[in-house]
Amino acid sequence: MTIMDENRLVAGIELGGTKAIALVARGRDVLASARLPTESPATTLAALGDQIDAWQTEHGRVAAIGIASFGPVGLDRTRPDYGWITSTPKPGWQQVDLVGHFAERFGVPIGFDTDVAGAAIAEHRWGAGQGDRLLVYMTIGTGVGGGVLVDGKPIHGLIHPELGHIRVRRAPGDRFAGVCPFHGDCLEGLVSGPAIAARTGMPGDRVGDDDQVWDEVVAEMAEAIAVLMLTLSPQRILIGGGVFQKRERLFDRLRARTADLLGGYLAGIGAAELADIVGPPGLGAMAGPLGAVALAYRA
Repeated sequence: MTIMDENRLVAGIELGGTKAIALVARGRDVLASARLPTESPATTLAALGDQIDAWQTEHGRVAAIGIASFGPVGLDRTRPDYGWITSTPKPGWQQVDLVGHFAERFGVPIGFDTDVAGAAIAEHRWGAGQGDRLLVYMTIGTGVGGGVLVDGKPIHGLIHPELGHIRVRRAPGDRFAGVCPFHGDCLEGLVSGPAIAARTGMPGDRVGDDDQVWDEVVAEMAEAIAVLMLTLSPQRILIGGGVFQKRERLFDRLRARTADLLGGYLAGIGAAELADIVGPPGLGAMAGPLGAVALAYRA
């Protein structure tokens, strides 16, 4: 992507499980944005398209659209489900053709990937991951997802990384069954916003900082971070999403616990060094929306 690319007007859509954010931008300069509830596919996609149409009337025609979506999604261009949301647990959103819908309506190139891969690309281009050869971006919110970049490009294989559904060793004494409809106590089933609500009986934003649930969340997240450190050897692991963004004090505890789990095996990597590796996204809450913009430029 060149500087000239960023002078072109593009639209981005970050499609989440509870909300969708649409925006029109030149580079990381956002000209306008809108937040819409994620309702039925027909209602949501029509509203997003209408919003882009309205912005085109005001700002001019967009050169491309980027879609950063919750998943799982189809990313293999040789398969008939490319551009689709596939086996999501979100009711009514299975087998929804996102790319086809917007390509037909607007007739412009569509960039498409997971919401977490998009955020990782944005962080690599404009945020805390600049210059990193291997970057992991995780989000802890309604669900848990993870995107992995190598030299700025997201890893795709059979599908895409599903870091939220890996199994981790449980915190001692933690008997919580988990909330994932597929796996129960996978990482998402243990530490996501709905999991915290189910553990405590109250919305996550009402849970006090001294609640025992954070001991369990930190312990189980640290298991995942240690696994990523040992398997992928990332230079940066950025953690966004509502759960950690609103409680940044958890990062120090997470780094300390991860260092304990690594047990000195990675020479010279302790809690102090992990402060430069594991942290919040440089773009903050804009990592996801700007990820959709970055995908538009990749198109």
